[in-house]
Amino acid sequence: MLSITHQYLDRFRRLDDGGEASPLLPVTGAQRRFVLVRAMDPTGRPDLVPMFFSFPRGTVDLRRLAAAARRLAALHPVLRGRPAVLRATPVLRLGPPEVPVERVACAPGESAADALRRVLRAWAPQGPPLRLFLTEEGAAAADDRSGSAESGAFESTDQAREVLAVVLDHAACDGSSLARIVEELGAAYAAGGTAEGLSPADVAAEVDAYREAVLLQLDEEARAASPAALEYWGDRLRAVRECAPPPGPQASAPDGLPSGSADLSLPVPAGGASFPQLLDACRAAAAVLYGRGHVVPLGYPWGGRPPGAAPVLGCFLNTVVFPTATGQAAAAPEETAGAWWDDLDRAATPFDEVVHAARAAGSGWTGRLDGLLTVDDARRRPPLRLGGVTGRETHIDGRPVRGPFAVSVTQGPEIHLRMVWDRAVHSDDTAEAAFAALTDALRAPAPMAG
Repeated sequence: MLSITHQYLDRFRRLDDGGEASPLLPVTGAQRRFVLVRAMDPTGRPDLVPMFFSFPRGTVDLRRLAAAARRLAALHPVLRGRPAVLRATPVLRLGPPEVPVERVACAPGESAADALRRVLRAWAPQGPPLRLFLTEEGAAAADDRSGSAESGAFESTDQAREVLAVVLDHAACDGSSLARIVEELGAAYAAGGTAEGLSPADVAAEVDAYREAVLLQLDEEARAASPAALEYWGDRLRAVRECAPPPGPQASAPDGLPSGSADLSLPVPAGGASFPQLLDACRAAAAVLYGRGHVVPLGYPWGGRPPGAAPVLGCFLNTVVFPTATGQAAAAPEETAGAWWDDLDRAATPFDEVVHAARAAGSGWTGRLDGLLTVDDARRRPPLRLGGVTGRETHIDGRPVRGPFAVSVTQGPEIHLRMVWDRAVHSDDTAEAAFAALTDALRAPAPMAG
């Protein structure tokens, strides 16, 4: 029987766009996952990846920024692709290089962070995958230096600033894409009117490079969905069950926000923090959140562009599932590391193939993840510079979150840990206790092997 990826490749290669002006592009396995996740969400909302940059007020020229953003979208096919389903086959349909760049006014009593949360909640899934929003503290807030500082973006002594949100649909990007977008957006802004226009040949070459990269990725994914790999994942995930309820209406705390968050910076351990250590720390958090005796599906992104592919923008990171057994008080480090290395040998097996294999092996898992772990190297993310001014990247918490809880780890001079949780699933008290268990697990010295 053909794998899901083989079937997708066969269907895509038989597609005929009927001479339409907008060409069709294939989607990666990671993009198929986002289509699946969106279909499982009762509101059909997409996964959004926002980056927030704080600048001195008056730094950003919106017309110049809009021209720079359109140049990026004209060059990179995925930034002007619209997801579509043609003959039951997911595709990207290329559209014009439209990038909304909007100034967002704060409503009375609303902070800049509140305003940005509001526009992200109103994100229309059918529009462009890249959108930019600029706002600042309202006049009343600027006059009243005692205004709210809960946003995490501004402090009472730092009111004369504006914040730029660069927001992408996750189906159009991964970590490598984010770094390039920040770098190229700043370069195009700096060039301004001196930037050379893109020739039709340049645009066509980028479309061809993108198509080739995705087809190479799909070929690799098809090989990774071998019978042996699917048997491995079926055995590995047979005991997995979701512990959190299906997505429902977002609850909120007295502050009106649907998600909670906690963060902490820790010194880098001698030898660094290994990924298996982070997995074990997430296991400790999951034991608090869900109790002991469960096998909780924890996902993490992994992968890269296929060999020989051009470094195009897009979503090439698969989501790998780690079965987190909460019944273990503390797994031996070599046990977690060994299981993780075995998983990495099959990490290219697409997510939907893995879900199908688990269910065929007897799991009741639907494909929803109860937790997510991401790791980022701060040294690889260039700063956003506009008009010679370097923006300060910041966080705006309290946005709706896709899963019950997510842990992000930023590695730099210190290890910065951040955990967010859905308040419709976890209370703040329980989640904060889970975050304490996670940080305690990372602080504890690793047991000596042998």
